[in-house]
Amino acid sequence: MRLLFITSNRLGDAVLSTSVLRHYVETYPGIRVTVACGPVAAPIFEGVPNLERIIKMPKQKRGGHWWKLWKSVVLNWWDIIVDLRGSATAYVLPGWKRVVLPGNDDSVHRVEQLGKMIGVEPPPFPQVWIGQKERDRAQQILPKTGRPLLVVGPTSNWVGKTWHPERFIEAISLLTGAGCVLEGARVLLVGAPNEREMAAPVIQSIPEDQRSEIFGTESLLTVMACLERADLYLGNDSGLMHMAAASGCPTIGLFGPSRDEHYRPYSKWGRAVRTDWSFDKIIANRESHLSKENLMETLPVSKVVEAAIQLVKDHRKQEQVND
Repeated sequence: MRLLFITSNRLGDAVLSTSVLRHYVETYPGIRVTVACGPVAAPIFEGVPNLERIIKMPKQKRGGHWWKLWKSVVLNWWDIIVDLRGSATAYVLPGWKRVVLPGNDDSVHRVEQLGKMIGVEPPPFPQVWIGQKERDRAQQILPKTGRPLLVVGPTSNWVGKTWHPERFIEAISLLTGAGCVLEGARVLLVGAPNEREMAAPVIQSIPEDQRSEIFGTESLLTVMACLERADLYLGNDSGLMHMAAASGCPTIGLFGPSRDEHYRPYSKWGRAVRTDWSFDKIIANRESHLSKENLMETLPVSKVVEAAIQLVKDHRKQEQVND
């Protein structure tokens, strides 16, 4: 059997879409998989079982990327074609079963919508597949010392939903200081290659012997392997937040001018902490549609730290039960 899986350009949406891919990989063991997606998201699919190809689809003028995709796959027979971008491509390719996402359903989380699309409720949790090579590299970056690991994503692709650096600094201190829930933790700071400057105040606030950082210097699958080891991930609504949730680590996602009901970290140990203001109130009160203002003002440090402490404690209790 062969599967053509067409998914998002954006990292976060691509991670969420792995819920669907996981369903087909687990339902049809040995199914051969071709993934078509944007270049930024492509690396997270490199470990998919029985992967044949990843087709990168950078946007081109007049829909040229769709024409290029069609040419590259039209000579194959596809037992299943999944198109999560709602294009017409699935209908003009030779295949047996076609699953096409018609549009967003704003009444449910995006993963739940995808589950309904394939007739699986509750839906599988998203999953990013990694191998021993990535886990070995994570061990090199973060040698096991018995200290907790806090991973922090202090950046995002939009200033509006980026929590203030000074609040991240305070939250890290309140989580890792003497007598705190993650006392003495190693802090790993993560972000995109172009976001290190944005994160600089947070990076510099942590002693060198207590911190590590990855800003485009490692593969996304290595980042995933690092996230697997975390006692807590704390970060803005971003693709990295969704990766953290998919890794299974306790994840706190910070929300303001984005809808947590659609994009909260979707996992057993994923939690959204949003501003005191609702999404609608934030949008109604911003300066303008094109404004570059920060819209996370009404998210206090105390609210985030309280949620983080409770999540870590709950996770530890569950681990003790499992042991």
